[in-house]
Amino acid sequence: MISILALLGGSTPAIRAEDAIEYWTNYAIYPIRCVNYNGNDQIMYAMFEQSSNHCTDTPMGTYTSSVPTFAYAYMEQAADNAADAGQDDYAYPDTADYLECTNRQIDGVDYYMQLGCNDEDSSLLAVNIYDDAQCTEHSNVNGYDDANVEVDFPVSFNKCTPCVVWMDKNDDEIDDQYYENKQTNAPLCSAMWQYKEECNGKCQMTGQGVTEREGWNKADKVLLSILSIFGFGMLLAIIKKRQKMSNKDALLEQAAISAAGLQQSHILGIFALLILVITMFALLGLKRITWSLLLMLNIFLFGYLMKLTVDGSVKETVIGPDGKIVEKEDSDDEDEGDDEGPLSLASTVGSGAGGKYENPELPQIA
Repeated sequence: MISILALLGGSTPAIRAEDAIEYWTNYAIYPIRCVNYNGNDQIMYAMFEQSSNHCTDTPMGTYTSSVPTFAYAYMEQAADNAADAGQDDYAYPDTADYLECTNRQIDGVDYYMQLGCNDEDSSLLAVNIYDDAQCTEHSNVNGYDDANVEVDFPVSFNKCTPCVVWMDKNDDEIDDQYYENKQTNAPLCSAMWQYKEECNGKCQMTGQGVTEREGWNKADKVLLSILSIFGFGMLLAIIKKRQKMSNKDALLEQAAISAAGLQQSHILGIFALLILVITMFALLGLKRITWSLLLMLNIFLFGYLMKLTVDGSVKETVIGPDGKIVEKEDSDDEDEGDDEGPLSLASTVGSGAGGKYENPELPQIA
């Protein structure tokens, strides 16, 4: 395996004996992102004294280290964890072949490749293409300097990683020096502390403007499907309730829409446009705005559905002369009642008299 000293070469910073750490039991490292700073691809990370706080307290400092140096230490830590877990056949990833500046031919032309930062996502690594044997001058092939090489070496960015990972072991499996060696031998943290370079405010701002698209994972897709189905179900329920809406309620709703300066066609157009916008944001992988718009749409549909439900369940009532609430009869019954009212009585009287009015006979006064 490649020596870490060979990777660092002449650019290795001096080892600081005065701030050396012997026991790594309570320390943690927090990889932030991969950035190109001072012309070099570097990993930005922070160190914490209390791993039990899950890297939420104030860090000891923010530092940078070259991508190959960090990657080598990261692989060494993975190999150490595997050996401690009893996996003696740990295989280094193929990406390890690109920790050094490696010559490759592309379309018959000599290029050099080395592990570095991904051009589009600061939370990913990539094998970059260079023109020189020292891998300092980036070369573009078809507009990109990232080689078409699969990186099988994922780094857990934005995740708090304890410097010492304890395995579940029986006392019969370990010797007296196990705990001592475990606390003093932390390949990742010790290397990153030994070869760290201070990252000032300007350095920490590097890479913050890089757009990172996380994409929709399985849980996101399930929740997205549930919200979409829920919204579609409420839309169908609203259509059915509107079909049963009385003419009076429909006229009142239309009057309210007209008072706002809108028409029913405008409401339908806005609704269709909103669905189209949500779909476009979802396809682009913009999670936050997609969730926000979808939740707003579902809340609006739910509120309108509840309004239709309440309005449809309340009967119109009138107060009688005795002060009691009397349910108002339906219009059809009222029409039938009207037919039996005064007009009907007059018709009956008129028909009984042959359609002519006659003066009543008065009794004779003697």
